[in-house]
Amino acid sequence: MEYKGIYSIFDSKRIQTYPISKRTNKVKLEDLIQLEEVLLADYNLSLSEKDSIDEIASTIVRYRKQGKPIIIFSGAHLVKNGLGPIIIDLIKRNMITLFAGNGATAIHDFELALIGETSEYVPNALEKGEFGMAYEFAYINAALNNGNKLKLGYGESLGRMIADNEFCCKIQEEEKLLGPSIRFLHPELSILNACYITKTPCTIHAGIGTDVIDQHPSFNGCVKGGCSGRDFLIYTNEIEKFNKGGVVLNIGSAVTGPEILLKAVSMVKNSGTSPEGIVTGDFDLRPFDPKKRNNESDAGYYFRDQKSLVLRIPGAFDGKGYYVQENQLNTIPYLYKKIIENLD
Repeated sequence: MEYKGIYSIFDSKRIQTYPISKRTNKVKLEDLIQLEEVLLADYNLSLSEKDSIDEIASTIVRYRKQGKPIIIFSGAHLVKNGLGPIIIDLIKRNMITLFAGNGATAIHDFELALIGETSEYVPNALEKGEFGMAYEFAYINAALNNGNKLKLGYGESLGRMIADNEFCCKIQEEEKLLGPSIRFLHPELSILNACYITKTPCTIHAGIGTDVIDQHPSFNGCVKGGCSGRDFLIYTNEIEKFNKGGVVLNIGSAVTGPEILLKAVSMVKNSGTSPEGIVTGDFDLRPFDPKKRNNESDAGYYFRDQKSLVLRIPGAFDGKGYYVQENQLNTIPYLYKKIIENLD
């Protein structure tokens, strides 16, 4: 990036990359969840958690039959934990009207589509100065640069690159990527790909300096911000459809997911649309005590997902908020199972 200010900046052209094929990964194809097994499994959840998930699942199915929107915002661990096939199947069934995530969510999805593996083993790479330095990440930055020229969003730019080989080759040529070309070996594992081919919005809400792609010489913060900024407006447009209810699920995002929803809800209300009857579900591991939401001396006061997503937003618009405290490796498969049962 060009800089003409009064300070010194790091010269990212000094960065050295390596092929992703040489990287050690923790998550491989055999670690991804199998949908057939999900539908047959029993889940060791508390009665209260099961009841909450049962209600969320039935509400999702009922609302979709009525044409109401269903949004899922996910942190990166849903993809890292191998749960992507659940989201992909729900997208194909038209049960999700928008999928959102942070920058890491998109990166792990990209890796699975590319090589069928993800979740770099950080301790081994960090001490060598290799963490996040796989050459192939240049393609994400190139896709964003190309997408920004076309005035596309972040999710659409990456989804198109994964789904359209011709577009991927065009990116390499136009962005003058000098290394080896890439081929996506497992596009069927990609949420970005599923969203693109079904024309389901996939919005990526990224920060600057938060993702491994920012470490590379090809990084351009103006481009990343432009694409992600468009995605925020796509997301907000979906929230405007909540004038007669809808569901927003937040899976493992402590800050980004709830804060984006809070701002989007405020924007649509300010513009004359009220998301009355909004139903929210927050899936996380931390304990939740609603009585402590106003106690600034308690850690629970600062959990934005619990305070905003479970309490404030549904409370302001005559909706209902759920908090599901359990490992998402149990709760999300169980949610999927109950959605399918309700559909049947």
